[in-house]
Amino acid sequence: MTDKQQYLVREEPFYQPQANEVALYEAAYAARLPVMVKGPTGCGKSRFVEYMAWKLGKPLITVACNEDMTASDLVGRYLLDAGGTRWLDGPLTTAARIGAICYLDEIVEARQDTTVVIHPLTDHRRTLPIDKKGELIEAHPDFQLVISYNPGYQSLMKDLKQSTKQRFTAFDFDYPPAELETAIIARETGLAEGTAARLVKIGGAARNLKGHGLDEGTSTRLLVYAAKLIRQGVDARDACRMAMARPITDDADIRATLEHAIDAAFV
Repeated sequence: MTDKQQYLVREEPFYQPQANEVALYEAAYAARLPVMVKGPTGCGKSRFVEYMAWKLGKPLITVACNEDMTASDLVGRYLLDAGGTRWLDGPLTTAARIGAICYLDEIVEARQDTTVVIHPLTDHRRTLPIDKKGELIEAHPDFQLVISYNPGYQSLMKDLKQSTKQRFTAFDFDYPPAELETAIIARETGLAEGTAARLVKIGGAARNLKGHGLDEGTSTRLLVYAAKLIRQGVDARDACRMAMARPITDDADIRATLEHAIDAAFV
């Protein structure tokens, strides 16, 4: 199995388009333009990127960014072994070499001095300098860089520089409309649409509390979790408390509001 085959998405991920984002992404990939996907937690950003990699038949290398991530974590480093030292490519370097889609998830979690290393790959140069090796990699013709983040968590300390933002085309994602979200949950879990619609109604109530005690509302991902618990035979109200209320807040008043919405939905 080659490196490229190792990173292929083998099975079609379930993704329900909300508008013309699939066609727009295909156009961006055809032009090898970098893509930025913005939206709240659990709204389908990563699933969309995975689906597009499958649809295009391209390998996908995903990096979950964090505040401790260094440039070496992306580019690569020398390792000690019995014979001395050997170089190990990082995920960004691997993607540039083999022509994969490199997806940097929640890029704002990484330090700004780390994200600077992606700049030469996002303009006409399409190169990656590896200073430690004295090597300049020209990106494979199929290489594309995709990043994502949640604008709701932006702050002075956690935001992308304009010099980074303006290197990307962008998609704005949000939670699907209620009818579409109901269909997604039913299709993803096999739950009856009537019950899925009740979960969506509760999710909507939680999202209305964003900015009024909640940083984020209940995500589509958590609605799917609740549906899966119900499919396992868990009482619907218990499933909603476990998957849709307790994970997002410890505030007693907000929990009481959410539990009231749950009880009202499943009388």
